[in-house]
Amino acid sequence: MPVAILLVALLAASSPAAETPRLTTEDRVLLIRALTAEYATVKAPLPRSKKALPFEVSGTYDKKEWDAAGREHGPAARIGDLVQVSKIDIDSDKIVLEINGGFRGGRRWYERIEVGTGGRTTPLGRGQSNAPGGTSIALLFHKPLPPLKPEEIKKMLAPVLDFEKRSVTQSFLESLPEPMQAAVKEKRAVEGMDRDTVLMALGRPVRKVRETKDGEEIEDWIYGQPPGKITFVTFQGAKVIRVKETYAGLGTEAPPLPVPR
Repeated sequence: MPVAILLVALLAASSPAAETPRLTTEDRVLLIRALTAEYATVKAPLPRSKKALPFEVSGTYDKKEWDAAGREHGPAARIGDLVQVSKIDIDSDKIVLEINGGFRGGRRWYERIEVGTGGRTTPLGRGQSNAPGGTSIALLFHKPLPPLKPEEIKKMLAPVLDFEKRSVTQSFLESLPEPMQAAVKEKRAVEGMDRDTVLMALGRPVRKVRETKDGEEIEDWIYGQPPGKITFVTFQGAKVIRVKETYAGLGTEAPPLPVPR
């Protein structure tokens, strides 16, 4: 009997163990295709960092380490910012997501320069990123990567990035007064909107122009290119005070919002 048991044990030891499923080449291609260029809303402050910010698959991270990176290099994105995954690197035990072009991404140096005369200036660059810079996040598995779907990666990153931007946008839209909701759906800017609402309605402007009048800073967001319709959205402080549309030299004023009752 002991000999039989020993023989069974030896046979079991010599038999190849069942292999743990690994991430395949097809899985890698799918992850890269599905996640690259995806947008997400920031749920926790993202610091700029030369080294990819470590983030555990359990959804935890070392806040002190992230804060130290932020103090050294500044913010990459603040809560509520919309960021974009610009690159995916898949290693044997981690997945690195480059955000807004990585550490050297985000706004370029020339996009922060403005030129002009008197109190009126115009930015040289036309940056497309709402965030001040870029960074990277390393999703750490500490073991060979198992088969993964893009939805699983998004769920793991949910504590810091919300990829369900449509639901976030919808919630924000529903929080607006009805006249503003209607204007956003009709792709119009109206008086009283803030910058986020104008971005939702019209997208990013072609350029911005600032000037100071009587100590007040006025900023014009300009949409469109000649020939054709050009829209000027004028901010005083955080709110729109005037919207003007011109076409072939003919101007019309956008109607103001109805007075709430």
